Amino acid sequence: MTILFALLIGIVAGLRTMTAPAAVSWAAHLGLVDLGGTWLAFLGYAWTPWVLTPAALAELVTDQLPSTPSRKVPVQFGARIVAGAVSGAVFGAAGGFLVLGAVAGIVGAVIGTLGGAAARARLAAAFGKDMPAALIEDAVAILAALALLALLAALR
Repeated sequence: MTILFALLIGIVAGLRTMTAPAAVSWAAHLGLVDLGGTWLAFLGYAWTPWVLTPAALAELVTDQLPSTPSRKVPVQFGARIVAGAVSGAVFGAAGGFLVLGAVAGIVGAVIGTLGGAAARARLAAAFGKDMPAALIEDAVAILAALALLALLAALR
């Protein structure tokens, strides 16, 4: 289950880079995952989710701007991979598999990045414009992150 959660939060990172770290930070802050004794413990500090959440919200806005580069350019893709690795490592660390969680998060980020781009392109073509597709993708990323946290809470 730990590795599945890491893969799924990686997919969220592939859809929206900052949504995944914000979600895992809330999970750590709320005590849904124990990161004590790991280098990831800072994600559970009182201020961390309050810094990452506005960053995630800002990303939702900037994603809509025409000047925003493709998620598949190296810098954007790399940021999603790093976010997926860190977020996946959170779930991995909670289950005693930090490195495996990071790898699953990376795989998920690649899936989310490429799959999200393809799905958004198809939706945009169907709508005849990108904005509705982007908003749907925003909703999927946010709801998936919230669903993972809700499931995590239910399993505790």
